[in-house]
Amino acid sequence: MAPKQASTDPLVLGYDSIHPFSQIDIIDRASVQELLKALLDPLRPHFSPLRARVRIPGGTAVRFDNAAAEIEGICRPMWGLGSLLAGGGSYDGTEFWIQGLKAGTDPKSPEYWGTPRDNDQRMVEMCPLGFLLAVAPVFWQSLNENEKENVETWLGNSINSKNMPNTNWLWFRVFANLGLKKNGAKYSQERIDQDIIHLNSFFRGEGWSNDGPEGIWQQDYYSGSFAIQFLQLLYAKLAGDDDPAKSAEFKKRAQDYALDFVHYFDEEGEQIGPKKLVYSTYDAYVGRAVPFGRSVGYRFAMAGFWGAIAYAGIDLPSPLTWGIVKGLLLRHLRYWQTQKQIWSSTGTLTIGYCFPNMYMAENYNSPQSPYWACLAFICLAVPEDHPFWTSPEEPYPTTLLPAVKPLKHPGHIISYLGGHRMILSSGQACSYPMKGTHAKYGAFAYSSAFGYSVPTGCFTLEQFSLASQLGLSDDGGEFWKTRRLCEEALIETYDETPVLRSLWKPFHDVKITTFLIPPCQETPNWHLRAHKIESARDVMTADGSFAICNEAKDTGRPLDIYNSQSCEGTMPKLIGNYDFNTPEGSSRGGVGSFAVSKGAAGIVDLSPKIERTAMLVNADPNSNLVESRTVIPTLQHTIAKNTTVWYIAGIYAKPAKEGVLPPTYLDGWEHKPKIPRWLEDFISE
Repeated sequence: MAPKQASTDPLVLGYDSIHPFSQIDIIDRASVQELLKALLDPLRPHFSPLRARVRIPGGTAVRFDNAAAEIEGICRPMWGLGSLLAGGGSYDGTEFWIQGLKAGTDPKSPEYWGTPRDNDQRMVEMCPLGFLLAVAPVFWQSLNENEKENVETWLGNSINSKNMPNTNWLWFRVFANLGLKKNGAKYSQERIDQDIIHLNSFFRGEGWSNDGPEGIWQQDYYSGSFAIQFLQLLYAKLAGDDDPAKSAEFKKRAQDYALDFVHYFDEEGEQIGPKKLVYSTYDAYVGRAVPFGRSVGYRFAMAGFWGAIAYAGIDLPSPLTWGIVKGLLLRHLRYWQTQKQIWSSTGTLTIGYCFPNMYMAENYNSPQSPYWACLAFICLAVPEDHPFWTSPEEPYPTTLLPAVKPLKHPGHIISYLGGHRMILSSGQACSYPMKGTHAKYGAFAYSSAFGYSVPTGCFTLEQFSLASQLGLSDDGGEFWKTRRLCEEALIETYDETPVLRSLWKPFHDVKITTFLIPPCQETPNWHLRAHKIESARDVMTADGSFAICNEAKDTGRPLDIYNSQSCEGTMPKLIGNYDFNTPEGSSRGGVGSFAVSKGAAGIVDLSPKIERTAMLVNADPNSNLVESRTVIPTLQHTIAKNTTVWYIAGIYAKPAKEGVLPPTYLDGWEHKPKIPRWLEDFISE
């Protein structure tokens, strides 16, 4: 009997439609298999006639050619498809990818993928293809001799003779060769060995690798789930017998890294079940990752590392257990089930985070790009009798981990206090002109609950959206400069508290020393920022807190003045255009400003010798990753030329959470944090 023909009927999502992805109770391996299929199925109508390319609706361009972007569309889902097949699963659309591989690597085909040039985007897509060939024999077995030669030529010969960026990309060439090697095809062991030697030069210690050589400080999700740690673990699994020394080293790095990476995820957060999702019959919890750095539009790939350590067969370091690791991944997948706006009308993933958002996109994010998210399904390659699957899901190990922890390699201080996962950050930066780079790496704080904000334009604070940033303007408030590069960034200890100190210059004659101080048990919803600003020019300043949802729960309209009955609103009043000097739209800095909607966020001036003005920035829509409409409590002040000032701010944050009632959102607001004695000594000097 002929195999069943996979359907190409499009999925159509209407006004109240619920994506099939969100209708699956994620409880076990079989349910995660169905979750992946719900992600792959909507791609079928978007395949080209010969199946070699996928064009997802969107029509936006990237820095590379459209053909390469459409190759992303077929290759990136291979992370999930390969994992599914490697674990013994099946998918009735597999033939789409087999046909596409044949046509795409055939130079005589009208859908030929094209011969890669130096630094070609096609090299990125060779990585999931190499993985697929290594773990799913059906693909190589489906090729005749001529087709195998085509794959050898396109996947091996081309990438081995071309220049590549000096970044995580080198792993992609390793996996292109590894896929060929696993099938007895022509490959270059010399390239594998040379690239891994060079990639090892990115290693910084205690599990952490940098995404590049010395002089670049980027340790974001590429260091873990997106590329470096993830691919080290896959290499350890697939090449461990041939290369036991490197395999052992990569597993050891993963053990060390896991004890840091666990801090980038939420403890048990919002509960979902029949009350939350009417189509669900299973009560479960969700868990978020902290958005930080670039490419967070890959969404659930942020948790891919947790499946990779199971696939590689490492021994978990204490206090982690397989039940804890399983919970980290499954809760993260459930979180994305609750995000209804991440889909296009045909059920494909969009560019964005919690909703479609081009402002946050990098110049390499095509409409097909988000499917790097499929690497989160490496867990499906893990055998069903592995303890990752057989262990009961366990909650986040809050009681087993420190509430505040410095992480020296990424330059982060992690806090578990206050009901969300928060990162204080100093020092990291992108080495090339990335859109919103100062917001993605240079902000002072990043939160799993509130998300970071990016600029929508370059005119006034509304467009700059300075969430968790200090902006300075020397032109009356038209353009604003923030922290992008640090001349110095260190983690220091004062009175047994880790503190981040950084030195940066928004202008050549304005020097700022910033101290970031994490929350403490006495004031868990507050963290402190202190800035010593030495300015040789007149500058306006704007010091922003977290951005928070600017929608009233019942009406969806912008927040009004705070109402203690509805437990919503702002203080002072949110003015639509804050540039007008409207008295009711501001308050004394010592009084502060706050907004309450999905939790509360606020800022208060604790400076000893000056007082700033507190107000609220009505940020441009779609500037924040998590909420499409936000308001940013902000302190403003003007510094005169040739003066030195000290700013100290308390930043308040209490997110909405299961079991936290709205009347308690401001419980900690009146209990302001104290300025530590060591900081007072700095100021007095």
